[in-house]
Amino acid sequence: MNGVWEWFAWLNQAHGINLPVFYDSYDRQRFFAGLLTTLELSALSVVASVVIGLIGAWLLGTSSIIARRLVHGYVHAFRNTPPLIQLSFLYFAVGNLLPRLEGVGGSSRPLLDGFAWAVITLSLFGGSFNVEIFRSGIEAVPASTIEAAESLGFGRWRLYRHVVLPLALRICLPALSNNLVNLVKTSTLAYAIGVPELLYVSAQVWSDTMNVREMMNLLLVAYVGIVGVLSFGLRRLETALRVPGLGTVGGRI
Repeated sequence: MNGVWEWFAWLNQAHGINLPVFYDSYDRQRFFAGLLTTLELSALSVVASVVIGLIGAWLLGTSSIIARRLVHGYVHAFRNTPPLIQLSFLYFAVGNLLPRLEGVGGSSRPLLDGFAWAVITLSLFGGSFNVEIFRSGIEAVPASTIEAAESLGFGRWRLYRHVVLPLALRICLPALSNNLVNLVKTSTLAYAIGVPELLYVSAQVWSDTMNVREMMNLLLVAYVGIVGVLSFGLRRLETALRVPGLGTVGGRI
């Protein structure tokens, strides 16, 4: 790899294309640390938002009026407010109400750091959309299929887990994929509370070396790669789970 790093150093000297994250060990270390943070933040938020969506959609189908109203209130609150406002509110307002942990020498630190609040906010934001996505998928499951399962003695939980959810997932997977891709792109908002993700460390690099053009292009390529891999994986999953004729009219999508 030393030859590759040296080539980027030559590129800077010969053509003025300055990408120190490839030839400077310090910048390279913090850039790839930011990339890893972005991947961790995105992965945790995606998984948590899907879990929230599944639980919320299931609660919407219960007989409890309180549970349904709570879910509706949550969905409206997080769908109708900007995610940056949500992140700021949870980090600065709610975070300051939580107890602090005692450190060495009488110092203290927050119970949850910026990364944790970013995961929580993105999960709740993405989950609010996923609730409606899964709800629409559940409602699209044919009533005859549900009646057939009930006639075989399936209880509500078994019916949801073994019959309704697998079919609903196949129906709503395209909409779910779009929301998860948008959620990954929204992870850049963690920059606002000092989480050292990809945008944050890139801004540090271009502030030190004054190479805004190069770093912005590199940042663009990095996110195209991340989102491209996610989109490819979700598309393959959609193809693998597709049931011919399900969710179609006349056998055509």
